Amino acid sequence: MEKYEVIIIGAGASGLASSWFLSKEGFKVACFEQGDFLTKEELVPLKKGGELQKYNILSPDPNIRSNFCDYPIDCSQSPIEIANYNGVGGSTILFSGQYPRLKTSDFKVYSNDGIAVDWPIRYEDLLPFFNINDELTGVSGLEGDVMESNFRANMPPLPFGEMGRKLIEGFEKLNWHWWPAYSAINSIEYDGRPADDHSRPSNMAGDINGGKGSTNHTYLPKSLKHGLILKTKSKVVKLIKDENQDKIKKIIYIDEKGNQCSAMADIFILASSGIGTPKLLLSSNESNHRGLANSSDLVGRNLMLHPLGYVEGHFSEKLNSNIGPQGCCILSQEFYSSKKDRGFLRGYTFQVIGGPLPIESALNLSARKLVKFGKSFISEFQSIYNHTAHLTVITEDLPEKNNRVILSKNVVDKFNISGVDIIYKLSENTKKMLSHGLNNGRRIMKAAGAHKSFASGPVRNTGWHTLGTCCMGNDPKKSVVNSFGKTHDIQNLFIIDGSIFPTSGGVNPASTIQTLALYISSKIVERYKYLISK
Repeated sequence: MEKYEVIIIGAGASGLASSWFLSKEGFKVACFEQGDFLTKEELVPLKKGGELQKYNILSPDPNIRSNFCDYPIDCSQSPIEIANYNGVGGSTILFSGQYPRLKTSDFKVYSNDGIAVDWPIRYEDLLPFFNINDELTGVSGLEGDVMESNFRANMPPLPFGEMGRKLIEGFEKLNWHWWPAYSAINSIEYDGRPADDHSRPSNMAGDINGGKGSTNHTYLPKSLKHGLILKTKSKVVKLIKDENQDKIKKIIYIDEKGNQCSAMADIFILASSGIGTPKLLLSSNESNHRGLANSSDLVGRNLMLHPLGYVEGHFSEKLNSNIGPQGCCILSQEFYSSKKDRGFLRGYTFQVIGGPLPIESALNLSARKLVKFGKSFISEFQSIYNHTAHLTVITEDLPEKNNRVILSKNVVDKFNISGVDIIYKLSENTKKMLSHGLNNGRRIMKAAGAHKSFASGPVRNTGWHTLGTCCMGNDPKKSVVNSFGKTHDIQNLFIIDGSIFPTSGGVNPASTIQTLALYISSKIVERYKYLISK
């Protein structure tokens, strides 16, 4: 049987960050990933129809991809579909590169607003690790933002383009906060990786030249140099607990040939996302429907998804909105903090993003009956395409126990293992916040000179940010892991992904997820390195 000091399950944002930290400290680390590498040979250039891959093998919807490594996710009881990617790099393969941090206030939601909970750690505890993570990832941006005084740029910000400059006019007229996006995309050569050439949108799978800060380009090469053992096409299906003590003794996994295998370790770390981690815990104890590490009955509960609003403005002039880094341009946090006179608590971030590529744009416009297929299609399409501006509303989602991930009784994967069901609905607070953001988004478009605008939300296929399903806290009855990421119930089992967020903030979580992984890894080193070496 295979034996390691540390087994990490999941080679995505958190898993590869932890792999680097622990392997450089001398641990014998194996990282198990159910997917594989996405190779350049699999990517069709956009000029040859590569955009179509977004609707099949590169879809963010696992039910559409349906690869050997994907498991089915039933979202029929949720207004938001889960989006993810299974493979080396995880969802950083598809993420847009938006890389803001949670703020100091996000760690004290109960203290500040009397709702939800406080984190058991502070922003200041994570600050050194935010800086390490930014340095290893490479972040393009601008220092001096009043909303983020601790940020230190590794590279200049990405170009705004005509569309970005047009919306800046709108923010300026309204006297609202705006700032260049914090972007895990290279604006210049950095750490041996080239500047991104924007040959593919940042939120479409396939970083051909390595200019995006996905973890397969950043943390993985450094981890391998330190001796990381990366096991791809290795689908972990169960954790096996020692019968005599509160420890995990081994994992059961299925290899690429379909064989059932096992591996032992001293320490086990879950890094499988806010969906995959509770799925594995709930699947790991057949005699107990609660699964493992679940004396609190909170594994899978408190799911937070950052319901997303979308605003589109139409302009007379050509803005070339589909050129450049599609996911990153400008952000605004004018409405990030709570103000009770708005009718809701907490807040949201505006993100200015590029426009969709031609096929997606044509499908969207035709579905909204703004163009019709036929003789006049080309002229109608060209009068709108690249004459648009786009922004999203990232709303803070608060934890609610009935929003959850459960094992499915209806869908199974290719190995006859249960998929998951998502049970989720928007709170009244979120609905009010989303409406507020959409209305203000249209105000921005009008101030920028749009002759018409459209707003909708929550956008269904945007469940990227899966948070809260194994929350962190000091009280074992009210949380799954402690302030060091160790499960309360099991002594050698840690969780480092977005599932441990007690609250969600109102920004993309990738930067904070990776920072938490480094922070928890440092605690593992402090407490276990000597014991394992003995």
